[in-house]
Amino acid sequence: MKTISVKATKRAEFGKKAAKAVRREGFIPCVLCGNGETEMFSVDPREIKPLIYTPNSYIVEFDVEGKKELAVLREAQFHPVREEILHMDFYRIADGKPVSIAIPVRLTGNAEGVKVGGKLVLSARKLTVSALVENLPDEIVVDVTTLGVGKTIFVGDLQFENLKFVTPATTAVCAVRVTRASRGAEAAAK
Repeated sequence: MKTISVKATKRAEFGKKAAKAVRREGFIPCVLCGNGETEMFSVDPREIKPLIYTPNSYIVEFDVEGKKELAVLREAQFHPVREEILHMDFYRIADGKPVSIAIPVRLTGNAEGVKVGGKLVLSARKLTVSALVENLPDEIVVDVTTLGVGKTIFVGDLQFENLKFVTPATTAVCAVRVTRASRGAEAAAK
């Protein structure tokens, strides 16, 4: 899985007033949890932009004043009016323990249903999986070649080695919808 390196500054003061002071200085207050420890720090919004404004998922390597930490993004809170990040929560990655992260889905192949006039629809852009860090893929590739008109691929249909899906098995990943053109092709075939 791809990694982004971010420099961070440790925070000495905590609470609402301290967080507002950090934001006034132009930084984002962050919290790193996991392994029984909680660490407070702040980051430059320009360094964190590639992590937030992308469809990809990343592992973040923090350099908190010389100390290296690996983490995944848990939550980012935004201002309700301005597109400004107010706060970010990260979860520390421990060696030998699985991590849960949302990974983007990519469809491959030309579906059979599309060839006869159906419309391919991607229902889930990201799926949450649990795996060890070294087994995490950059994307989940789903082959739709055998998908016919009116058929759907669910999360329960997907099988990947060393990956456990956290997203419910009944969640639809993609489907080929019936269109007027596909109904006309079906009627002409009869």
